[in-house]
Amino acid sequence: MLSLVDNGAPVPCPSPFNLAEHVLAAGCATPDRIALVFLRAGGAERWTYGRLADAVLAVAGGLLDRGLRPGDRLLLRLGNGVGFPLAFLGAIAAGIVPVPTPAGLTAPEVARVVALTRPAMIVAGPGIALPDPLTVPVLPEADLRGFEGGARADWAMGDPDRLAYVVMTSGTSGTARAVAHAHRVVWARRMMHQGWQGLGATDRLFHAGALNWTYTLGVGLLDPWAVGATAMVLAEGTGVAQIPLLLKRHQVSIFAAVPGVYRKILSDSPTLSLPHLRHGLSAGEKLPPALRAAWRAATGTDLHEAFGMSECSTFLSSSPTRPAPDGATGYAQPGRRIAVLGADGAPVERGVPGVLSVHREDPGLFLGFLAGETITVLQGDWFQTGDIVTMAEDGAVESLGRGDDMLNAGGFRVSPGEIEAAMNAHPGVTASAAVELAVRPDVTVIALAYTGTAEAETLEAHARTCLAPYKQPRLYLARDHLPVTANGKINRRALREEWKVTT
Repeated sequence: MLSLVDNGAPVPCPSPFNLAEHVLAAGCATPDRIALVFLRAGGAERWTYGRLADAVLAVAGGLLDRGLRPGDRLLLRLGNGVGFPLAFLGAIAAGIVPVPTPAGLTAPEVARVVALTRPAMIVAGPGIALPDPLTVPVLPEADLRGFEGGARADWAMGDPDRLAYVVMTSGTSGTARAVAHAHRVVWARRMMHQGWQGLGATDRLFHAGALNWTYTLGVGLLDPWAVGATAMVLAEGTGVAQIPLLLKRHQVSIFAAVPGVYRKILSDSPTLSLPHLRHGLSAGEKLPPALRAAWRAATGTDLHEAFGMSECSTFLSSSPTRPAPDGATGYAQPGRRIAVLGADGAPVERGVPGVLSVHREDPGLFLGFLAGETITVLQGDWFQTGDIVTMAEDGAVESLGRGDDMLNAGGFRVSPGEIEAAMNAHPGVTASAAVELAVRPDVTVIALAYTGTAEAETLEAHARTCLAPYKQPRLYLARDHLPVTANGKINRRALREEWKVTT
């Protein structure tokens, strides 16, 4: 049997359509219901659906009054506060295209995003890096919040295939890429509500990630709002150590995080009393079976893993109604069409490794890569993720790792070339290679092997000036020389094998 699954065509997205209007419609039927809670140990900030929808449309009106027009891009430089969802949904409500970015990006990194996406304006929170040189008008977050209570704009309805928002990802060459998503992407997420999350209107879903990450943005905000549930996120400055208390105190029914957060919680609290929790969700990196088993033992609830990426909403997952076997990520969700492709671009036999791919007609798939005013449209019938997997006879998919050298940093995919280019700029480095190395069972970090005269402490300080925290190496390994392939390219595989031998 071939490694091909066709779970039927999804329900077509209605037209005209607006992502923000769709996301808030279910909750606005009960405007006094709590839509959003920012959690902290000492209290919580709560927003009802009625207040949230009013503020979103007021922000849309305020952005238009500031001179932005439908189709303009708005770069978001915001932290984990309510300003982020107001700016994101407010822009989309007005037909403006938001570009969320991690708050930890450095000024040079933000400058590269600006050059690629060409925003008409930047909305920025206090203390968050801006591009240098600054060539784009800046709207302070305080001014954005001042739009609340102002004149409300109308929803900008239109073709569901038009551009809605842009997110950034690392390209394999080391050059950042801008992923362009259509309004329809949120409609496609309906397939994961039961195909992964088991999500309903009465749920209280708590996500532990940063709002500017696609995993948190989608699972932590858009999905619960689309069904009229309550979204809960960590307030700025609240740490992982507070999560067990928050889970219990706020009667969380679904918890979402990366494996590293689950691991930290269990290391601090081997047993947990969470009477309202039904299950947890995991994504961003592979979920080790031992970690899933430890969570089951500690809480009496299961963890359900999913596979997704910046270019496509999550389409492969375990779920409460169809749990994945230990070691497998899960199954294709209802309405999804996936395949495991060989070198010839055709599906391989089940059990044979190949590249996990999603059909180009999946409504959750991105429009293409944005560069200036051009969107590079996808070619061929399949979008190949670059992840090597096998498909079992029953359709369960198991991840075997990446087919290239992309690194995983806490759920973010990072190009080694991007790290190497930044670190090679230091005068004490003659050559470098970024690799992902295991420091404990099921725990990996980004390491930098390098030649030159620089000390590790000097390189750590340099990395802080040019790389976001999640891209910064955690290990610095000085070498007399770096291994190369027959073609003269750095041999990262040899470095990984050397590390296995020495540790």
